[in-house]
Amino acid sequence: MEEGHIDVASLSGGLDLQATVESGQSYLWDRADGQMYEREAASGGDAWYWTTVRVDGEPVIVQARQTDGRLEWKSTIDAEPILRELLGLGDDLVAIRRTATDDAVVEEAYDAYWGMRIVRDPVFPTLISFICSAQMRVGRIHGMQQALRREFGDAVTFDGETYHAFPTPEALAAATEGELRDLSLGYRAPYVRRTAEMVATGEADPADATGREYEAAREFLTQFVGVGEKVADCVLLFSLGYLEAVPLDTWIRTTIEEYYPDCERGNYAETSRAIRAALGGEYAGYTQTYLFHYLRSGGRDH
Repeated sequence: MEEGHIDVASLSGGLDLQATVESGQSYLWDRADGQMYEREAASGGDAWYWTTVRVDGEPVIVQARQTDGRLEWKSTIDAEPILRELLGLGDDLVAIRRTATDDAVVEEAYDAYWGMRIVRDPVFPTLISFICSAQMRVGRIHGMQQALRREFGDAVTFDGETYHAFPTPEALAAATEGELRDLSLGYRAPYVRRTAEMVATGEADPADATGREYEAAREFLTQFVGVGEKVADCVLLFSLGYLEAVPLDTWIRTTIEEYYPDCERGNYAETSRAIRAALGGEYAGYTQTYLFHYLRSGGRDH
């Protein structure tokens, strides 16, 4: 086993690990104590978290916690470069915040969860998790992903415990719709199965969205079954590094209605362009994520 740490003070804007992985960005991390997503106002905790990544095709466990000014980690490999990527530790939060509009609610959101970063989760698991996200609370979305791991993921032993990697496209494509429905996926089951089949057979690869102009990348992702513009934006923002993406979910539409009514243009594409401009353009997805977590967690009594 390898262990190490990253000095949080060395990161521009610091780090709030709990807010980063428990803010509705990611459903691919879990807590060792089983309390993932039990608190909506998640921030500042020191719990151990774990996730899986694939290195040369093989699943690897990465564990991390934030304590005493350090991000500590444990893995079977040198996990520091992996964590720097997964947790967006190279993002210059101070510079990013300067690009945001100086509206009072935006300032409150940044102050409340300062150090929260945009994740860069692996793309196929991200795609599946957000297909499952429609009309669901974050705790239930996370529970679905853990159920998929247990049922269809490879078992991985680490530090005396058994974990399960996120299923491969091939494993989910081989699942029956009934098996997926048994995991409470409901009407999302055929979407998950068909999208997994598209990836497993080489019909389409979500990673191929990378490098395209933002709106073209969003359009590319909508070819996957169960993926509309909002889910595509989530994949772009929380996996592929398109930090301008602003997923127009219920919370953000409510935010637009209350704080940015001039941005409502009657359709997704035009409203998206308007709210991106209002929230700072290139890094609008960061401001959106702070607003989402702040308002969902009770900021301004929402």
